[in-house]
Amino acid sequence: MSSRILNRRDFLTTTVAVGAGSHVLALQQSPDIPPYKSRDWSGDTPTRYPDPDIIALDQRFRRYVLFNTPIRRHYTGTLWAEGPAWNGVGRYLVWSDIPNNRQMRWIEDDGRVTVFRSPSGNSNGNSFDHEGRQLSCEHGGRRVVRYEQSGAVTVIADRYDGKPLNSPNDVVVHPDRSIWFTDPPYGIRGYYEGSQAESELPLAVYRVDGQTGQIAMVTDDIGAPNGICFSPNYDRLYVADTGSGRDIRVWDVDGVTLRNGRRHAQLTMLEDPTTISGADGMRCDVDGNIWAGARPGVQVVAPDGETIGVIRLPEVCANVCFGGAKRNRLFMTASQSLYSVYVGVQGAGIA
Repeated sequence: MSSRILNRRDFLTTTVAVGAGSHVLALQQSPDIPPYKSRDWSGDTPTRYPDPDIIALDQRFRRYVLFNTPIRRHYTGTLWAEGPAWNGVGRYLVWSDIPNNRQMRWIEDDGRVTVFRSPSGNSNGNSFDHEGRQLSCEHGGRRVVRYEQSGAVTVIADRYDGKPLNSPNDVVVHPDRSIWFTDPPYGIRGYYEGSQAESELPLAVYRVDGQTGQIAMVTDDIGAPNGICFSPNYDRLYVADTGSGRDIRVWDVDGVTLRNGRRHAQLTMLEDPTTISGADGMRCDVDGNIWAGARPGVQVVAPDGETIGVIRLPEVCANVCFGGAKRNRLFMTASQSLYSVYVGVQGAGIA
């Protein structure tokens, strides 16, 4: 195992250009990273341990790599998979197949996959609140909804300042019962993942008060907000910028407001660190690391912003979440497929 461990600072030499905020990365290739090899994902051909596509870039990642577990593919057949969320009571994972306008469900006890909800309003990000109710961001409806225990649908947010939202993308909940979500333009850019329309609001991050239902814009100081997650103690909010910044931003959470917005990390390709790899969906673990869907699969970012590990996948990974009975199983929605792997840490939050 130690032959695959190297320090990220030995792997990358980074120079930040002052002024325009450009980020220049100098390549320093390392022979310690094994080249990617195509593999049989059917499960019929065993993978030799340790899995060669779980790669540590820093000693800190070693504790999260389990020697005797493989990356597994559970399903293939979606057009663009997003928004995994774990339901602990039902012991199932729900995720979105946006172009097919449906939600899928993987059931833990027998590994069965079913169509969970169709139509789904071209749903993207999903989560569960503290009462176990599912929250979904709809591209088609340009709204955030909650599915009640009765089956009724409650609209959490669809307008701000009298204008329709763009296309809510990802959603998380806070212990104070507030709901936070991102609102980029991707669902209104065409007809593949929603319906084409003009944007009437800035691209922004919103908070919906859990008691009053009042919606507030907490920041629009970001190119295109995408994935969103809280730190384990909810004192920081992380948002992936898939616009001009192509980085992960972070704010300090001060009650109902955000302060001190700044760059937390800018990810790069594993084989070519001169090429930026933008993060999509992401979740935090209990140690404060961010696990982000980013080429070549999932990149793991330490609390100091350093990339410490990578999980390579054969497809572009959009979103991740932690699940399973002990919340130590990382689920990954990647293009046409659903993958998972057990890791040596538990997920933070509730979904």
